Amino acid sequence: MTRVLVTGVRGKTGLPLAELLVARQGVEVLGGSSDPSSVGIDGVHPIAFSWDEPSGWTAATDGVDAVYVVRPDRADAPALIGELLAGTSPRTQVVLLSDRDGDHPGSDYPAGWAPSVERVVRDSGRPWTVLRPGWFMQVFTDPRFYQSQIADAGELPFPGGGAEISWIDARDIAAVAERALVEDGHAGRTYQLSGPEALSLPRTAELLSAAAGHPVIHRDLTVDEAVAGTEGFERDLNVLTFERVRAGGFAEVTDTVAHVAGRPARTLREFLSANGPALRRTSR
Repeated sequence: MTRVLVTGVRGKTGLPLAELLVARQGVEVLGGSSDPSSVGIDGVHPIAFSWDEPSGWTAATDGVDAVYVVRPDRADAPALIGELLAGTSPRTQVVLLSDRDGDHPGSDYPAGWAPSVERVVRDSGRPWTVLRPGWFMQVFTDPRFYQSQIADAGELPFPGGGAEISWIDARDIAAVAERALVEDGHAGRTYQLSGPEALSLPRTAELLSAAAGHPVIHRDLTVDEAVAGTEGFERDLNVLTFERVRAGGFAEVTDTVAHVAGRPARTLREFLSANGPALRRTSR
């Protein structure tokens, strides 16, 4: 029996990952959450896990053979992840959900933050795999991101600056993570993950329009406009990310999903065909 801890089990990648792992024979899935009572995934054993409560990590990692680490987007993430992994067996397979910032040059704050997180994992003495996905398609259907602007205002406010983005379905990230956690041949690998095509923001808005059933336009913001209302580390990290988008850092298209998961990555059109109702205007 392979015992796997999925941190952030209710998240965009954690939930589909847990479902894939449960479907495998001989895998026990521990669903890490700050509120274990809210974990209602069939076959998953809820367990308390919070980056704010290190005292609970020993119980969460006890006897695990693999751990999926959803990187916390906070300044102390390198230290936290290092402490977490230090409490695991040296044989524990570690799969880190990173992002495209992993190769960002320089060590200054915040540019050196993502490379520091990855370096902690690589230097942990555990077998590791790093996932570097682009922007999740799920941001379009999540009310915390763009869903309400698309559905209510008919616009996608995004500081693209003319760049393209290779949007990726979080379920495809989960499919790669599942293989890396329980199969051989992935240790020591860094996987750049993307959808199958790079799209401009106006083209993205056209696809959103078709799915939503009403016109959606792309409104190109400045970076300052996009991060208005945020502060501190969150603001700094968002500024860096949007600047990298505008520089073309999220346009790369790879075939990694197909190579690792054994099937093509989903297109944005396919994702929206199944999720279009979330973008439609409600009757008034």
